[in-house]
Amino acid sequence: MHNPGSTANPERFPAQDRLADGAQFIAGRLTKGTSGRTHTVVDPATGEEVYTDDLAGADDVDAAVAAARAAFPGWAGATPGERSDALHGFAAVLAERAEEFARAESLQCGKPLKLTREFDVPGTIDNTAFFAGAARHLQGQAAGEYSGDHTSYVRREPIGVVGSIAPWNYPLQMAAWKILPAVAAGNTVVLKPAELTPLTSLLFAQAATDAGIPDGVINIVTGTGREAGERLVGHPDVAMTSFTGSTAVGKRVAELATATVKRLHLELGGKAPFVVFDDADLEAAANGAVAGALINTGQDCTAATRAYVQRPLYEAFVERTAALMETVRLGDPFAPGTDLGPLVSHAQRDRVAGFVDRARGYARVVTGGEAPGGDLGKGAYYRPTLVTGAAQDSEIVQSEIFGPVLVVLPFDSDDEGIRLANDTPYGLAASAWTGGVYRAGRATREIKAGCVWINDHIPIISEMPHGGYKASGFGKDMSAYSFEEYTQVKHVMFDNTAVARKDWHRTVFGDR
Repeated sequence: MHNPGSTANPERFPAQDRLADGAQFIAGRLTKGTSGRTHTVVDPATGEEVYTDDLAGADDVDAAVAAARAAFPGWAGATPGERSDALHGFAAVLAERAEEFARAESLQCGKPLKLTREFDVPGTIDNTAFFAGAARHLQGQAAGEYSGDHTSYVRREPIGVVGSIAPWNYPLQMAAWKILPAVAAGNTVVLKPAELTPLTSLLFAQAATDAGIPDGVINIVTGTGREAGERLVGHPDVAMTSFTGSTAVGKRVAELATATVKRLHLELGGKAPFVVFDDADLEAAANGAVAGALINTGQDCTAATRAYVQRPLYEAFVERTAALMETVRLGDPFAPGTDLGPLVSHAQRDRVAGFVDRARGYARVVTGGEAPGGDLGKGAYYRPTLVTGAAQDSEIVQSEIFGPVLVVLPFDSDDEGIRLANDTPYGLAASAWTGGVYRAGRATREIKAGCVWINDHIPIISEMPHGGYKASGFGKDMSAYSFEEYTQVKHVMFDNTAVARKDWHRTVFGDR
């Protein structure tokens, strides 16, 4: 099927000509998908169609896996220094094209351009540079004589072809988090981005090839989860699956991966608590809650979604946070004054609105709770929303909403605050706000989450791991921990003497 390609305003999508030849990136070149179906990428700020994608079918997935498998021996056999040099070159190409990436990410996601310029793209470049360095530091354990006359040591080796599936909320960064540690460790990758947001993943792989990373090391297939995603996870030549997305889909991925006994890395949903003790700085906490809840229009697994505020500060916190939310400026993501863009799609906007509308029957919507009209009415916008009066076991407290909605609940004792923070199936991230060292230490020990911030919420860095507890999955992104996830450990043992070999034979079989 012919791919009409991009129809976007060149100012909003200056890199569109790079993707004119198709929406699959296999063995170093763009091709068209063979499923016979298309998907149109829509600018969520305007509802305008900007790019038409020929979706991948099973044959495209097979071709991408074959390309990755063919590239694996050469890439795995490269020296750490060679892989490091290639990734340093990749970081340089990303830096040269930073504005193109920032605009493409804003266009497909609805993110404010100032966010993609200051956070998404610089973070991706930094992550690439980090793994360029990490490629030279993958080590096993030191050799030693642990068994008489035998010397043992441990090798870390790449796994093979990694099949990765990335979500739509941070498509560029999630592509980087999955691809970079895998290839730095010597693996090859086939990544399936979300159908809604394929543009920057394709540009990312293209930039890697332009930087000199060999053909087939990084491949992109842009199909549906049911067809391309399930084929990728179940493929017998894929040795590992890495998935970021909802817990419900993660369970299906785990089921498919089990059939071929793949290594599995899952970063799933979140419902991050934001615990404010009565000795906290109220102004700092209120500002932190607004930033933490509204980052990426709330479409962030680590976003602050449940604020538990100790009762002496509760009323003032609700009042101040609501007032700050009402100052947030919704608008065109490419306009300099915009604080908050649209949700990724009208379907997602309607899903968020459904949570809030149902909550009106048992809780109070203090501010927000509606889509704006006027010029923003065509986009997938939703006003920042603050909800109070909900019960701990209610839907809006327990379920992942993935939108600009913060629920605030009071607590009395410190024990109660920490218990409530842990009282959901999720455990990806949390924060605690306090002026006390004891309370801070207790929160970091007792809150069950992969990351606990103190007097802040949302910052991440390449050197530190990201990943969850409980229903938020297992495995780490970023940092040396993620680097090790993409290797397998081999024990090597040398018999140092012929005597030892004869003694072992005699012990097992007796004298002959």
